Amino acid sequence: MNKRDYFSVRTGKIIPNEIIDLKVLKKLFLLIYKKIENDGYFQKHFGYYCVDQGEVAGELGFDLNDVMFIHLKKENLSPIPTQIENYSEDDLFDVLEFLYDYCSKGIDGYYHQHNGCGYHYEEFNDKEGQQYFREQINPILKDYSNGFELSTEGEILQLADSGLSHLFDADVPTADTENIVNKINNAVLKFRRYKSTMDDRQDSIRELVDVLEYLRPKAKDLLESKDEKDLFNIANNYGIRHHNEQQKNKYDVAIWHSWMFYHYLATIHALLRLINKSKK
Repeated sequence: MNKRDYFSVRTGKIIPNEIIDLKVLKKLFLLIYKKIENDGYFQKHFGYYCVDQGEVAGELGFDLNDVMFIHLKKENLSPIPTQIENYSEDDLFDVLEFLYDYCSKGIDGYYHQHNGCGYHYEEFNDKEGQQYFREQINPILKDYSNGFELSTEGEILQLADSGLSHLFDADVPTADTENIVNKINNAVLKFRRYKSTMDDRQDSIRELVDVLEYLRPKAKDLLESKDEKDLFNIANNYGIRHHNEQQKNKYDVAIWHSWMFYHYLATIHALLRLINKSKK
């Protein structure tokens, strides 16, 4: 879905987040879902209807409601067009993640002409189907509430604060996967997950500080002594890494934890680039 802001949004007469509430999100999603289904992207797993053969089962069998109950532990989510009116936000996000897993692009088959029955696919490409699903869904998720996206792993994640999204997409300039790359990725995922708790976010900050600690010996050669100490003062004195009477705990956790996370993530990226530059 190619999406740009049109006149009323560009000129501030309509603010997207004031329009895209849950009711509107469900309506937009249903329009997209029907198009994707009509284009055959769910034939592989959910099957299809044929005017000659009737219901043709997909790999998951005939009863989608039972399959969704097995996966999502929730009843009455299917058929989607008739049940979506009753969806909560959690229900909708569960269904989006479920559909992502089972969206597959038809790449070979035949067109059944009788009564305009349509394409019946026999070969599929899962990755292309999932990519297409994300391309259709993410533009409407971006405008809902504080902004979300469906990741390449099929998880609903919160969007980055304005102007900081590049930190999530930037390459981590190191070959040390175990001690640096994996820890950064885990921290980012924990921070961005839908309905991540304050404890989750604190853990993600702690993990980033652990990466800084790992880089500390090299940082000492590149930074002034005071600057090097300041990198850890916030984490050590504001209830992130340790627990003692001297720590400061009377601060707005939601605001400051968000700032700390982006601060340390940006600092790690900067330090890694300084380290690489020093080697050259």
